[in-house]
Amino acid sequence: MAMRKRDDDEVFPNAAGIDVGGSSHWVAVPRHLAEQAGCEPVREFGPMTDDLNAMADWLLACGVDTVALESTGVYWIPLYEVLERRGLTAWLVDARQMKYVPGRKSDVQDCQWLQKLMSLGLLRAAWRPGDEVCVVRAVVRQREVLLTEQANWVQRMQKALVQMNLQLSEVLSDVMGMTGQAIVRAIVAGERDAKTLARHRHGRVKASEHDIERALSGNWREEHLFVLGQALAMVDSLAQRVLECEAKIEALLAPLGRHEVALSGPAKRRSKNTPEFDARTALARWAGVDLTRINGLAVTTVMTILSEIGPDLGGFANVKHFCSWLGLCPGTKVSGGKVLSARTRRSTNRVRQALKLAAMSLARNDSALGAFYRRLCGRMDKPRANTAVAHKLARLVYFMLTRGEAFVDQGQQRYEEQQRERSIAALRRRAATLGFQITPTAPTPTP
Repeated sequence: MAMRKRDDDEVFPNAAGIDVGGSSHWVAVPRHLAEQAGCEPVREFGPMTDDLNAMADWLLACGVDTVALESTGVYWIPLYEVLERRGLTAWLVDARQMKYVPGRKSDVQDCQWLQKLMSLGLLRAAWRPGDEVCVVRAVVRQREVLLTEQANWVQRMQKALVQMNLQLSEVLSDVMGMTGQAIVRAIVAGERDAKTLARHRHGRVKASEHDIERALSGNWREEHLFVLGQALAMVDSLAQRVLECEAKIEALLAPLGRHEVALSGPAKRRSKNTPEFDARTALARWAGVDLTRINGLAVTTVMTILSEIGPDLGGFANVKHFCSWLGLCPGTKVSGGKVLSARTRRSTNRVRQALKLAAMSLARNDSALGAFYRRLCGRMDKPRANTAVAHKLARLVYFMLTRGEAFVDQGQQRYEEQQRERSIAALRRRAATLGFQITPTAPTPTP
């Protein structure tokens, strides 16, 4: 027979549980608090602001001090903000922590089970950055959405060109480069002569004017020209919205720049999606360190990282907790002393995704991190090596933000020398265990 936990085993005796929904929220409070307040232990509230304030009034009247609520979509955000504003400690918990509940499924039982788990201290609160970080994060995410939409419309432009048998992608590496944009805009403006269009070729394009002219001999169907013009207009409109987001981000970062940071070293090569303003300086003044000095971390990557977690990592006990939150640590599934699986868990964490993309960019990088990535690729498959390098980048980010230290690249040659010294030391230890001694010899000169 299962033993029932006593009341003195409760960690949070005055905790409530909320089952969050789109049209209503079900709230459960401890029975002893409901009896003292002379009300039912479970109540339903609507999603309107008046309903949320009434919920907070009821919880305070019952003597509740801690509230656990599920992270359901975006419905929890207004509720979370109201509870925090009213002085209640809100715990945002992952619904996966409660999905193995036996018995029938209902909103009433969900909120009661959530309240029970919270009172016994069996739930973990999700980490959430401060308000100033959330404001920047919302605009940065909007910029990323716009860039994704812009890329989709560029693909529709390429589809319309192919349907007209205009093979620009065969002679240009980037259809939206200087040459590609000039040709597409001329086509939309009404130009049809291939020789005239080929004259828009930039001097750095490898393909000759004759090759571009051959690629522009199409059928010029009216319906595809209409789609091409519509797609180009959408690309231009989204580009304007992206500039508006960047202006907003610059205005939000200005008051957050509380540190004076001297940027050392040349700026990294500007990519297509790099913000128009001096984001490197603004982000360094906010964080107190220049994260772009880490090989592989571009300005856009650093902007994603800081907008998601902020410069203050005090919410993480140590670097291991930080890497575990990112989903970059091996999982632990052990049964009977046997390791069942050590794979990293699936995660949609944006910082994790940004770090894994940064790790992929180190494949041909002439640095210590690039050499480390290539060495791991020789020992394991590339996906696992990519995760391991992303884990190393996460540790570097953590130590730079918590210690305020600058990153100094030791170089590929120094890294390879260190690896050689470690290999020699390992061989000597192995030989000593077998009763041998290794004596280095002078290298044989090459003829």
